[in-house]
Amino acid sequence: MNWFTSDTHFGHANILKYDRRPFATIEEHDAALIRRWNAVVEPGDVVYHLGDFTWHSKVPDIERLLTQLHGTKILITGNHDEKTVSKAKGWVKVTPYHEVTIDGQKIVLFHYRMVVWNRSHHGSWALHGHSHGSLPQIMTAKTFDVGTMCWSYAPLSFPEVAEEMQKRTFVPVDAHGDNRQEELS
Repeated sequence: MNWFTSDTHFGHANILKYDRRPFATIEEHDAALIRRWNAVVEPGDVVYHLGDFTWHSKVPDIERLLTQLHGTKILITGNHDEKTVSKAKGWVKVTPYHEVTIDGQKIVLFHYRMVVWNRSHHGSWALHGHSHGSLPQIMTAKTFDVGTMCWSYAPLSFPEVAEEMQKRTFVPVDAHGDNRQEELS
């Protein structure tokens, strides 16, 4: 199974008030996110984390956290990950941008929301984080925020992502998706 999440912000006490997360302490928050992650992710599953994994600054603390979470973990770096999170052992891959194909569906993974992305005019999807659910949903594009605070503080499975994408249509915002291609040639 493939899973997607972002913006877990483990150890970031101020995230409780910034996002109005429903936890009394950061320790309660972190324990709940670990429990919810492990309730759905099996040890052999793949988890794509789209950035801002933790606020911890010491690599051993990050590695200890990673060992508590099920799955093979791939980090698409966010703005809080570059100094220490990306150096921690426990990631099978660390990259600022990633493309994957699952069950024939191309998916572009990036921490930030994009207006257009590779092959969007051919039906590819784009998943992102960073905005903590604060941006309006775009129902005319195959993209949405997989931030943990948007999805009951647990990763989303590929079937859940596919179900969410069924609610969206595609309306091109660039020349690749309409009949002007011939005029532009």
